[in-house]
Amino acid sequence: MTSNDPLLQPYQLKHLTLKNRVMSTSHEPAYSDDGLPKERYRLYHAEKAKGGMALTMTAGSAIVSRDSPAAFGNLQAYRDEIVPWMRELVDSCHEHDCKVMIQITHLGRRTGWNKADWLPVLSASPVREPAHRSFPKIAEDWDMDRIVADYASAAQRMQAAGLDGIEFEAYGHLMDGFWSPATNHRDDDYGGSLDNRLRFTWRVIDAVRAAVGEKFIVGIRMVADEDFEKGLSKDEGVEIARRLAASGKFDFLNIIRGHIETDAALTGVIPIQGMRASPHLDFAGEVRAATKFPVFHAARISDVATARHAIAEGKLDMVGMTRAHIADPHIIRKVMEGREHEIRPCVGATYCLDRIYEGGEALCIHNAATGREATIPHVIRRVDDPRKTIVVVGAGAAGLEAARVAAERGHEVTVLEASGQAGGQVRLAAQNPRRKELIGIVDWRLAELERLGVEIRYDTWAEADDVLALKPDAVVIATGGLPQNPPLEAGDGLVTSSWDIIAGAVKPAENVLVYDDNGGHQGMTAAELIANAGARLEFVSPERFFAPEMGGMNHVPYMRAFQQKGVRITINTRLVAVRREGNQLVATLGSDFAEGWREERRVDQIVVEHGTLPLDDLYLALKPLSKNGGAVDYERLVSGGDIFPDTHPERGFMLFRIGDAVAARNIHAAIYDGIRFAMRI
Repeated sequence: MTSNDPLLQPYQLKHLTLKNRVMSTSHEPAYSDDGLPKERYRLYHAEKAKGGMALTMTAGSAIVSRDSPAAFGNLQAYRDEIVPWMRELVDSCHEHDCKVMIQITHLGRRTGWNKADWLPVLSASPVREPAHRSFPKIAEDWDMDRIVADYASAAQRMQAAGLDGIEFEAYGHLMDGFWSPATNHRDDDYGGSLDNRLRFTWRVIDAVRAAVGEKFIVGIRMVADEDFEKGLSKDEGVEIARRLAASGKFDFLNIIRGHIETDAALTGVIPIQGMRASPHLDFAGEVRAATKFPVFHAARISDVATARHAIAEGKLDMVGMTRAHIADPHIIRKVMEGREHEIRPCVGATYCLDRIYEGGEALCIHNAATGREATIPHVIRRVDDPRKTIVVVGAGAAGLEAARVAAERGHEVTVLEASGQAGGQVRLAAQNPRRKELIGIVDWRLAELERLGVEIRYDTWAEADDVLALKPDAVVIATGGLPQNPPLEAGDGLVTSSWDIIAGAVKPAENVLVYDDNGGHQGMTAAELIANAGARLEFVSPERFFAPEMGGMNHVPYMRAFQQKGVRITINTRLVAVRREGNQLVATLGSDFAEGWREERRVDQIVVEHGTLPLDDLYLALKPLSKNGGAVDYERLVSGGDIFPDTHPERGFMLFRIGDAVAARNIHAAIYDGIRFAMRI
């Protein structure tokens, strides 16, 4: 069938026909195994290929040299062992007519010297990058000789593996370290004029072309404006783009705007929730108009309408929907099948990238199948087993996900929810105006439950008899938790919960102390709302740095608000006790480091965050009535098999609890619980 949808039109890149205009740009999900793209890496990209995209770009970036040690799980393109693994990945994607490319780079100063082989980090000049804190040495002539050769041999490996092409990375790495006046202070043939600053790039592309020939596709992901007073200007960046396009040596430009040497700068390149969507799309279109050359681009283009606009208006030739495909790898298939409304939305939480930059692997805040394709399907299939009656108690993230998955499997599902609306703590978190997109986690599931015919009974505080009356085969307790105070020597009844502030049940006072003994969004959100209300605020944390459960990209808008509003930040300090004196409260602060150390603060209000305690009364009431007594076989939960020991077969139903009804965790943990438990019913 033909389609008039701009997104579904093929695109001819040199000899390569891309079946539509949607791609996933290079990023490193940190799924590598010993620096190689083994099963987990392959299945992640193969899923997007099944989902219909035209091009998946692997690695972010694959490293070409030993002295470019992996900063976040990077693939090691300098090893011959990578070739058969990349071949498997390519073959898996080609089965679905999805083309595969890889991004290769020398990270330059964007890594640490105390990793891998402990070789010195280098750059065009000895300018330290704040994000990775290394002091780079100046790249010498012999460094450049060997790195140019390394680029060429890495490109040959990728060609041998059957990839459809490669791209160089030139934003924040070694190559553009020579371009930018901020990082190139050289006075030799590689510094000063733009001709000199491009000399290393020309050496690399010439060596690569000599190695792989003229037909192999080679592009570059490049910064065309560092948006930085000391950095590469828009005029020079666009001029570089013109020169690369006119050289005949490159096949496409993948355009970036901004710089990434700090967390704050990084969010300008890769915006998170609460920031402008697709902020650099028009700029990428300007580069395309200036160069008359194939242009790719991605920067928070998270919805199909924007992607379609980018192609229809001629701003881009290929549109990157990278984080959007982490949330839903089947976007294009759903568009083709007229199911655009069923696309799981990217809510901009950037849990995926924050985990990578903190040394973890990419996980979507509300798609637990991403990165777990070997054990959790993205498409839930109907089971052949007899249909069961499932009761889910609680319509927060965990309960909604369990209900969705159980219904997809063909079971009859009823959800009992105590309040008048679904969402639980997700709805609470979305009360922060900057994080309101989180409600998409709830709204998508409600729409799916309506499609699947699941009944949600609101304003129902379920007791054991209410559940038993439904004659369930399985009961899922997803009742969440309630906020708890940190351990205090005195003053439990004098403090205010972060929940009350976020929900608006309690207004911020004039002079406030927030004590965060959890380290996630909850305490930080309460503090942001208090600061924005105009209060004088001190934020106290017992950690050696605050909000350790939250990554650097999400840290940025909180810190921006704190500094703009004059918030005082105190770390390594505990709230010990609270007492009342007149119209004020006195907070006694203590230390883990200096025994007997005490300080006091006189404030109008003390707000505390210490996670939640499970709301488990119903679970405990049903536990002795269930077949499994609430027990779960964790070994089988992880490895497969029946996870519910049938220790009391004479009883009527299986029972388990998920999410914060077990213990205080986060949204992703709740979603993960929901799907992996419901898959076993």
